[in-house]
Amino acid sequence: MGPEPDVLDRILVRLGSLGDLVHTLPAVSALRRKFPDARIDWVVDRPHAPFLALVPVVTRPIVLAGRTAAAWFEMRRTLRGERYDVALDFQGLIKSAIFARMSGAGRVIGFDRRALREPAARWFYRERVDVAEGQHVIQKNLRLAAALGASTDRPEFPLGPIDSPAVAALRDRGVDRFALVNPGAAWPNKRWPPASFGRLARAILDRHRLRSVVLWGPGEAGLADEVVRASDGAAVTAPPTTISDLVALARAASLVISGDTGPLHIAAAVGVPAVALFGPTNPRRNGPWDDADISISLYDRCDCHYERRCRRTADQWCLGTIGVDAVTRAVEQRLGPPTS
Repeated sequence: MGPEPDVLDRILVRLGSLGDLVHTLPAVSALRRKFPDARIDWVVDRPHAPFLALVPVVTRPIVLAGRTAAAWFEMRRTLRGERYDVALDFQGLIKSAIFARMSGAGRVIGFDRRALREPAARWFYRERVDVAEGQHVIQKNLRLAAALGASTDRPEFPLGPIDSPAVAALRDRGVDRFALVNPGAAWPNKRWPPASFGRLARAILDRHRLRSVVLWGPGEAGLADEVVRASDGAAVTAPPTTISDLVALARAASLVISGDTGPLHIAAAVGVPAVALFGPTNPRRNGPWDDADISISLYDRCDCHYERRCRRTADQWCLGTIGVDAVTRAVEQRLGPPTS
């Protein structure tokens, strides 16, 4: 490992999901505190570039235009032209490691073999950081920042102020205090049944006087409608939302209930009380990090760890077996006794 530098330009490589970006924010913030005048650029896939526009400690998002060879060559040309001192790969995949190496940076730093999602990625690094097993991914990412001398004792999630029309639209509909409900997920086995979300929304309104606002993304409008229909009037669908609207809605919410997906991690980043539902992924690795938040986890019983589809029959997937009463009790534990 090289000496701790005082001045650097660097690139941060993270090409994963929205949750991956959120979990890397504390490391980026730590680097900004260590190097206040540095240019910190971040390579990102196009769908998630708007999120980085909300992160004031990032100098510039560098957007990968697509999966084509032409897009990769264009990215290589852009990165080489910047003459970075250091490239950090927070993702640990072959793809992200290749981008870190082809940046031409003098130092290319990634995780040791045990901490990599694809172990072959290590061959593209010039330096490897040892990470203890079983850590939360936020702490794991902070280890890379610490390799450059950054202080990692106070994780921060730098997200700028947002004036959201989605929050204003809800207030126009008389929804001021609400729980944010997220039934969707890219992996089907990360979803709790919409009928269960609907019954939970009814319980939250009856016990805590909170309406539920149901998030939905592309292709998920029907899923949100199912939750609303099952709620007996306790839930409403969210307005169409951008990523910035999602951050603003999370800030305005009194509670979030979600599986392991981007909206959960955004809500946790802005300090909203959370009840999280985990099946194929491990909450000790990427669940909410506030000790007061609650994760209902069936990870230890799940047969499809980090696989996108359940191996069981359609009526026996892990999250489908979590009862509404169990989640209702978790909500009460997180929020306190029901409102009289």
